[in-house]
Amino acid sequence: MSASPAATPLVSEVDQLLQRLGVPRAAYTGGTLAARSPIMGEVLAQVPQQSAADATAAIGRAHVAFQAWRNVPAPRRGELVRLLGEELRAAKADLGLLVTIEAGKIPSEGLGEVQEMIDICDFAVGLSRQLYGLTIATERPGHRMMETWHPLGVCGVISAFNFPVAVWSWNAALALVCGDSVVWKPSEKTPLTALATHAIAQRAIERFGSDAPEGLLELIVGQRDIGEVLVDDARVPVLSATGSTAMGRAVGPRLAARFARGILELGGNNAAIVAPTADLNLALRGIAFAAMGTAGQRCTTLRRLFVHDSIYDQLVPQLAKVYANVQVGDPRTAGTLVGPLIDHMAFDGMQKALELSRALGATVHGGGRVEGIGGADAYYVRPALVELQKHEGPALHETFAPILYVVRYSTIDDAIAMNNAVGAGLSSSIFTLNVREAELFMSAAGSDCGIANVNIGPSGAEIGGAFGGEKETGGGREAGSDSWKAYMRRATNTINYSTALPLAQGVTFDV
Repeated sequence: MSASPAATPLVSEVDQLLQRLGVPRAAYTGGTLAARSPIMGEVLAQVPQQSAADATAAIGRAHVAFQAWRNVPAPRRGELVRLLGEELRAAKADLGLLVTIEAGKIPSEGLGEVQEMIDICDFAVGLSRQLYGLTIATERPGHRMMETWHPLGVCGVISAFNFPVAVWSWNAALALVCGDSVVWKPSEKTPLTALATHAIAQRAIERFGSDAPEGLLELIVGQRDIGEVLVDDARVPVLSATGSTAMGRAVGPRLAARFARGILELGGNNAAIVAPTADLNLALRGIAFAAMGTAGQRCTTLRRLFVHDSIYDQLVPQLAKVYANVQVGDPRTAGTLVGPLIDHMAFDGMQKALELSRALGATVHGGGRVEGIGGADAYYVRPALVELQKHEGPALHETFAPILYVVRYSTIDDAIAMNNAVGAGLSSSIFTLNVREAELFMSAAGSDCGIANVNIGPSGAEIGGAFGGEKETGGGREAGSDSWKAYMRRATNTINYSTALPLAQGVTFDV
């Protein structure tokens, strides 16, 4: 076993946070997984990891729990989620701070992520009384046809570091009201926030009482091998996996091989168009948050910007000034808007993309490492604004860092074509006061992304709308709208209340 990390001020603060949140010390001491903070680059805790056998056992417990939970009435299941929302409200300040420390988000974003968890709980509680089927017109007299929705089974969740707790809640809140149990494998880069969330959920279960079976919510901490157990176990009929497109290419075929459902939330090389009529002050603010928020480490981060020739020389110098002056630093410091990258791999990927851009003749503003904020293992960077002559090279591929590629365009058709000319299809936006351009962008001939916005950036989705994208983004949808259907199975029922037996389509079969 590894020794516990030295009790620096940050380590002590995290220990106190975890204790207040109800996490046993045994869950984050004496283990082999080093939980780090990108703020200072230091190790916060040594988390014990589960094995593949442990993961299999957790799935077994969740499967048994599902068999009981599916029989609990949906509004009663919603009561558990209501209690979870209450517990999250009580723990919001502490959990939000822990998100800031472990993922490097500024405080408003850390707290905002917890608020997103609260919001999805509220949504799911209402949903627990709205799991509607249909009554369907039938051609056969004396018959009634309808559809009903039933709980599906164990829901697996594999989440990423950039939203270490919200993505679990998107899935868990809906899965619970739909009658499913949940097994969660968090990112190995952010295990502490997962341990805290699990402790909060267990308090809700304790308040809820005996209707919640043991194993209803399982947490497995570890490496890729335990994620693979979730992918391959036949007792997991639906799996939500958030990560890279490369991860999705590995997971998708394995789910398909056993006919499981995949809710894949993968890459997002998101773009925005700034049209001649755009409100440039609004656009400037929208671009800044979308491109630099969370240090460019959101699935919906703005990575490509297409600016019309007529306003390019007005907007881009203003944007370059914002990039040069935005405060980069410890996210807990007042005024900081851009915190650290998660680790050295993110930094190396960013530098490689900038080198490729310079080789193409691009003008690069910023992008260098900012020294003197954290330790040697803390990676702070100045956000990079990259002016490209053509839409090419690294702009065509997602780099999970604060790089914004800027390209001129002449016609709206050209801009839409560039928006769509990448593998990912998550989010997109247009800044325009021209209703024709706005409607074209959102039409079947416009953006091919799962999210298409007007006069806001591509980042910052609300839980009321289904979240997800097309193409290499995986096609999955989570959170609002009718995403609940992914966690349930549909049955079509026909009831004959007559004494005759007419067959559909005029078929006769008399014996």
